[in-house]
Amino acid sequence: MRIEDYALIGDMQSAALVARDGSIDWLCLPRFDSPSCFAALLGSERNGHWWLGPTGRSPATRRRYRPDTLILESEWDTPTGTVRVIDFMPPRDRNPDVVRIVEGVSGSVEVSTQLRVRFDYGRIVPWVRRTNGHLQAVGGPDSVWLHSPVPLKGGDYAHRATFTVEAGDRLPFVFTWHPSHEPMPPRIDAAEQLAETEAMWTDWVARCAYEGPYREAVTRSLITLKGLTYAPTGGIVAAPTTSLPEDIGGVRNWDYRFCWLRDATMTLDALISSGYLEEAADWRSWLLRTIAGRPQDLQIMYGVAGERRLPELRLDWLDGYEGSRPVRIGNEAVQQLQLDVYGEVMNCLYVSRARGLAADDRAWTIQRQLLDYVEDHWDEPDEGLWEVRGPRRHFVHSKVMCWVALDRAVQYVERFGRTGPVDKWRTLRDVIHAEICDKGYDPRRNTFTQSYGSSELDAALLMIPVVGFLPHDDPRVVGTVAAIEKELMSDGFVLRYPLAADNDVDGLPGGEGAFLACSFWLVEVMAMQGRKEEAEELFERLLGLRNDVGLLAEEYDPRYGRLVGNFPQAFSHVPLIHAARALSRA
Repeated sequence: MRIEDYALIGDMQSAALVARDGSIDWLCLPRFDSPSCFAALLGSERNGHWWLGPTGRSPATRRRYRPDTLILESEWDTPTGTVRVIDFMPPRDRNPDVVRIVEGVSGSVEVSTQLRVRFDYGRIVPWVRRTNGHLQAVGGPDSVWLHSPVPLKGGDYAHRATFTVEAGDRLPFVFTWHPSHEPMPPRIDAAEQLAETEAMWTDWVARCAYEGPYREAVTRSLITLKGLTYAPTGGIVAAPTTSLPEDIGGVRNWDYRFCWLRDATMTLDALISSGYLEEAADWRSWLLRTIAGRPQDLQIMYGVAGERRLPELRLDWLDGYEGSRPVRIGNEAVQQLQLDVYGEVMNCLYVSRARGLAADDRAWTIQRQLLDYVEDHWDEPDEGLWEVRGPRRHFVHSKVMCWVALDRAVQYVERFGRTGPVDKWRTLRDVIHAEICDKGYDPRRNTFTQSYGSSELDAALLMIPVVGFLPHDDPRVVGTVAAIEKELMSDGFVLRYPLAADNDVDGLPGGEGAFLACSFWLVEVMAMQGRKEEAEELFERLLGLRNDVGLLAEEYDPRYGRLVGNFPQAFSHVPLIHAARALSRA
């Protein structure tokens, strides 16, 4: 299946990807970053999957999410009738469950299922036994139960069943994980959980404050972002997957099942602007627990509970999505210096406070420590927003976000009465501003550049007017936007930066698609500049890249006309929300 052929279900602690043909090909339990029990997405079906659908295995005729929920409904029209499969993960009480309900819609349909459980990313074949008609699979610390209304027969390290569904039939399959040393968990009632799950999601969406013309796209993005939230701590993962390639067949394959401060702050900004302050409070609590300590120890990402060690490993037994190797878990970019995160954290906390989040003295104390670090290190080179694995540089976007950190600190004092060396912050803010305009701007071409002394462009420069560094109508901003439209557009979408043999900025071979966030940033800036028709045209093209259930990956590859990168990607859905709001204001 292509990346866009998958849909997401989740319980705000983990998530599964369900293919268009009814196969769950990716599921990590009990957390987003736990080892998977289904890993066919990154290998083959022998690495674990659970298929359920009409015998013969064909793509669903149609599928959708129930309105304002993360409950997936897939329907197949067959020569003998129509059958529906409802997939969801109920909000967790104790143990995670995946529920699949087969419904007969009309006629009579022969349905089949095949279950292969493989723990530890497809490596461990579990011991399977049958107890009171139900299956249990055990391997090391993991155990799962399948409560099935029909008996499954084993063979070739898989379990299968074929049965007939008549109109009006409703057969629930419940897959439950628990630690293998614990007794069998209580069995849930699938019908009750379906009703409760639907009520939870619709009640949450009803709080959405956005009422503009793109409400369907905005609410689907908000639901997706909520689904990427780790409820016990408030952390937000960038994506529920690892190693879905940015370049099909290439090496740009990364693990995104962690909490990037940058992604999380942008996500919170989108949630706050849509009326979800509770999530902002939860995330602020996660942030304060996670970064507590010395500011020089701040990392760009953490585990969902605030873990700091995220060692990068290669899983050589997996062939990779469409042969894209290596398959990685963990992410060594955790060791990078990215100065922009200080600005993102300060901006998010400022926006949260400005929109009504209660003051927190401990938060301000930690913010003061972060500002001390910015004062001492803003003039150093770093790996930048895009986590380049080439040499460190003085990236212009990083410097702009250091300016943002100090600017928001000044506004904290001026607006909320916080105490701090505001005169020193104002002075340094002006120093940084002047240096960026001197060293990061090419007057000959009338554009800001990717880094000091570079002739290359960077889509992150589109954030200059968005964060308030310069007005949207400043000639230097207008020139930068025009240069990006001329030099960084591919098939009408914005690339992050040029990839060429003579540009070793990211230190990696191969190409990549158009990073979708960059195109949404261009929409937002166009709207700010009064170019509403152009902005709407690009926005509609971007919405057209969503799959049939409204989800986006990290990138779109114009070469092949398909989505690439980890999926679904928070960093794509967040700027969609901001762009929609900018168009509504325009």
